[in-house]
Amino acid sequence: MTLDPETADTADTARRLRDGMARGVLSFPLTSFHDDGTLDPDGLRAHLAAQIATGPGAVFPACGTGEFFSLDEDEYRQVVTVAVEEAGGRVPVVAGIGYGWAQAVRFARIAEEAGADALLVLPHYLVAVPQDGLVAQLEQITARTPLPLIAYQRGQVAFGADAFRRVAAIPGVIGLKDGHSDLDRLQRLTLAAPEGFLFFNGASTAEIQARAYATVGVPAYSSAVHAFAPEIADAFFTALHDGDDGTVEKLLREFYVPLVELRDRVPGYAVSLVKAAARLRGRPVGPVRAPLTDPSDADLADLRALLTTGLDLVGASL
Repeated sequence: MTLDPETADTADTARRLRDGMARGVLSFPLTSFHDDGTLDPDGLRAHLAAQIATGPGAVFPACGTGEFFSLDEDEYRQVVTVAVEEAGGRVPVVAGIGYGWAQAVRFARIAEEAGADALLVLPHYLVAVPQDGLVAQLEQITARTPLPLIAYQRGQVAFGADAFRRVAAIPGVIGLKDGHSDLDRLQRLTLAAPEGFLFFNGASTAEIQARAYATVGVPAYSSAVHAFAPEIADAFFTALHDGDDGTVEKLLREFYVPLVELRDRVPGYAVSLVKAAARLRGRPVGPVRAPLTDPSDADLADLRALLTTGLDLVGASL
């Protein structure tokens, strides 16, 4: 039997993602801006090159950490194009799309033209919707793009088991990223999933809950820390997969938990602190765009001290 080319491509992308997430964290790169808020393609290219050189399992440009919500379509095209060029086929490129399905499809077509391998469907905007609507949103997108989709449940998107079974049966939907950290719900979904369906831990500062997610069959996770300190992110990933509980707990206690406490001081710091930490290390990522705000001087000083501690723990320097 000869497979349809689109089906074969989807299966290959799923395989590449499965292989990648078994060997490294998932990279969610930042989007570089100049001080005046305009896109900085050169800074973006340098940042992406450095991220990809560390060997992540996959790279997810223009997603939450990459400030998808603040990009226009031309900027989005540039971001995804640079990511594809820098990846050079070495790792899968999964571009973020979002809003209502009509606008999500516009972004999907741009990502396809730019050469992305797959799409991460970010939570829709504003309104609470029924389960049937969540399924229909993905059906509308998959009907209009050949690229495989990963659904992202977070915020107002939370699938029940029945709706999830329908989602997982949609041709082209290959995975689910979870940001709710409701392990009871997530366990029900993993048990309802077809064989080979991909699951990702997408909690904020996912390392905090990585061990808990793994107990319900979801060991793969995204790492915001990788965007500014791949040395720390990779050391944690290695320790976790080697069963080195001492190192895992030391990094959690002395770096990750304090980072979460700092992150929780101000709404939006889940992105703003990551970008500030990258700037502290000389990365050309620039400021965040409104409505996000950059950290205060006091919080920046605390971030610098914490970053120094974390790097010291893994034998690296600021």
